[in-house]
Amino acid sequence: MTDWLAFLTAIADAGDPIALQHFGSATLTVDTKADDSPVTVADRGIEDAARRLTRSRHPDLGVLGEEEGDTDGDRPTRLIIDPIDGTRNFVRGIPVFATLLAIEQDGEVIAGLVSAPALGSRWHVTRGGGAFCGTRRLRVSPTANLGNAQLFHGSIGGHSEDPPVPGLFSLARRVERTRGFGDFYQHVLVAAGAGDIAVDTPLKPWDIGPLILLAEEAGGRATSLTGERTLYGGSLVTSNGRLHDTALTALRDPR
Repeated sequence: MTDWLAFLTAIADAGDPIALQHFGSATLTVDTKADDSPVTVADRGIEDAARRLTRSRHPDLGVLGEEEGDTDGDRPTRLIIDPIDGTRNFVRGIPVFATLLAIEQDGEVIAGLVSAPALGSRWHVTRGGGAFCGTRRLRVSPTANLGNAQLFHGSIGGHSEDPPVPGLFSLARRVERTRGFGDFYQHVLVAAGAGDIAVDTPLKPWDIGPLILLAEEAGGRATSLTGERTLYGGSLVTSNGRLHDTALTALRDPR
């Protein structure tokens, strides 16, 4: 059986120095893609390194990456990569960014890794093998009452961003506390039990990659806003599981 976690670790080991080389650089060039999102030499360099490692070690493996799209392989398994999740943070010198890596087999993620080099942290997961931050096993919180919950969220609506989920403010009024971490970080915090619910949209499959499996292996749940367990639903809600259905119902309430 392939040791996918070792392969993902090798990609992260190659990619982290590229990210750190350019993070905080006064001469960093930022280009704008067709969808108006930013991209840097670090995004492109990390994905290129991942693809070169894939061709070298697993030439029959497909790759789906944010910067270079979908490359078919010779088996129903592929690497999904977001070279820098949180590129806007990266560009502004905010250390909350990460490379997201996942191995998808027959439509199911079986291994994943999140590497946040500026935070000095990595999270990894395998199906049936648990979710970890370093050597510490992750467990979601035991919070059972929405009134005691901590809610994380992404954007609440800048002029260049999509508006927030219609029911986000409805849900926010019912929880004890909210914080807007956004991107990957809110979801790994839920898996670690530091928060109870995290909501983010709109998303692509590479934005979600390892995060569903991380939540599940930590004892929680992860779905789209419509309740589907999928990388392809355009949104992600992670929770400790106990509050998931209540949160989804609230998020559908536009009041």
